[in-house]
Amino acid sequence: MTSSEHINTRRIQRLVINWYRSNAREIVWRTPETSPWGVLLSEVMSQQTQVARVEPRWLEWMQQWPDPCTFAEAEKSDVLRAWGKLGYPRRALRLHECAQVICQKHAGEVPRDVDELLSLPGIGDYTARAVAAFAYGQKVPVVDTNVRRVLTRLTKGAYLSANASKRELKELEALLPQQDAATFSVGLMELGALVCTPTPKCEQCPLVGDCAWVGAGKPMPSEAELRAKKKKRQKFQGTDRQVRGLIMDVLRNADAPVSKDAIDVVWPDAAQRSRALFSLIEDELAEQTSDGRFQLPS
Repeated sequence: MTSSEHINTRRIQRLVINWYRSNAREIVWRTPETSPWGVLLSEVMSQQTQVARVEPRWLEWMQQWPDPCTFAEAEKSDVLRAWGKLGYPRRALRLHECAQVICQKHAGEVPRDVDELLSLPGIGDYTARAVAAFAYGQKVPVVDTNVRRVLTRLTKGAYLSANASKRELKELEALLPQQDAATFSVGLMELGALVCTPTPKCEQCPLVGDCAWVGAGKPMPSEAELRAKKKKRQKFQGTDRQVRGLIMDVLRNADAPVSKDAIDVVWPDAAQRSRALFSLIEDELAEQTSDGRFQLPS
């Protein structure tokens, strides 16, 4: 097994940073003017959602709610309408709670410390580290799916990345440069997003000469391993999640509470439809009015 201890760390740092500066995509929040709130918002919105879908929504939110305290005062129904079809709408309500805590306990300033960020509602380990690194330039390891894939191939010589672990944070921390640590981190992410993809474009990779997987002859996993990896990906078609999304569409687009008849037409399976509807109520994403109709939370 190759590890990060056996590679030329400075060379890797230089190659990744130089590649990123020449090849990075232009993304609306990747500017020096983006506030820590804008960075936090971009990270929450981008979870399991393509950047192209997030960008226009992010711009709308930053225009409407440019800071945590402005957003903290928003109505829940407005928050859910603005979230649109980004998926997992509970994230929008958790972000709303997060903004309220930032406003109440941190004087409206997004914390810069990882532990303080982790104490905020809806902020997990990845998001806390990403905000600390990309908003404040702190030297903290940030590992997402793309980074995990790059490091697995580069340092371990394996095609498929394993599940997240504490060890990989330490391995990445050992690779971080004293200067430009955040640029190096986002460079690894971009490399995984554009080049070291599930179907890698090794001829375009700046690390091809240092990659343990390439050096080992690009060994591929067995068919069974590939199938197992594919099975872990959550299906969407026909799931309760799809039905919840269809019901949320009805509620978001309505100017007033809707009858159950308006919801019944979105899905043929009555039992699944009912299960999805009342799970939305339990998650406080919808509510039933006194006359038996349904609406976004007031």
